[in-house]
Amino acid sequence: MTVEIYADVLCPWCYIGKRRLAAALAQFTGRDRIRILWRSYELAPEESKVPGSTAAEAMARWWGEQASARIANIRALGEAEGLQLNLHRARPVNTFDAHRLCHLAADHGVADEMMEHLFHAYHTEGFDVAEPQTLERLGDEVGLDPAEVRTLLGGNDHAEQVRADERRAAAYGVTSVPSLVIGGRPPVSGVQTPEELRLLVKPHLTATDAALPHLPDRERHV
Repeated sequence: MTVEIYADVLCPWCYIGKRRLAAALAQFTGRDRIRILWRSYELAPEESKVPGSTAAEAMARWWGEQASARIANIRALGEAEGLQLNLHRARPVNTFDAHRLCHLAADHGVADEMMEHLFHAYHTEGFDVAEPQTLERLGDEVGLDPAEVRTLLGGNDHAEQVRADERRAAAYGVTSVPSLVIGGRPPVSGVQTPEELRLLVKPHLTATDAALPHLPDRERHV
């Protein structure tokens, strides 16, 4: 069974959603039969590659008097999942290259690890995730070949994969992140409780099990 996660590095809710989904999936004994696909979705494709104001400052412009309470709520929800969301340090930038890096990581089977490092670098450490040196370092941390990452960032590799994800998102009707497409069904919000997410996944996993031959668990795969 496949779970597609439409997400952007800039979104603190995506980091929270990643933690909650992991907690939900950990409750299944058949976790190894659930395939996670990270899909690109740019929240701000027009954003500059040069960092400007912080995420907290941008939120203050969007929300006005409600900003302080809403920022505090995001931080509290993050803390509940073991995350430190430093919105006063994170500075929104263009994430197209970060998405391309995630696709490269997917080629090597480490997309989930790559997204974790990107989220942490941006939301917790306040690093510039549009800067090539930062992306090279993060790629190295998950075991990617530095030369391959430099080649990626110096060219257009995986650009079409990012655009294809965005077209796929539009076809599914994804309009916000994090959004989950579970087993090809219509998208649902990824910011639900682990129990709610578990209940969403369970029928699809059960249906997959019913369709599989009666083999030992180690021989089952999807």
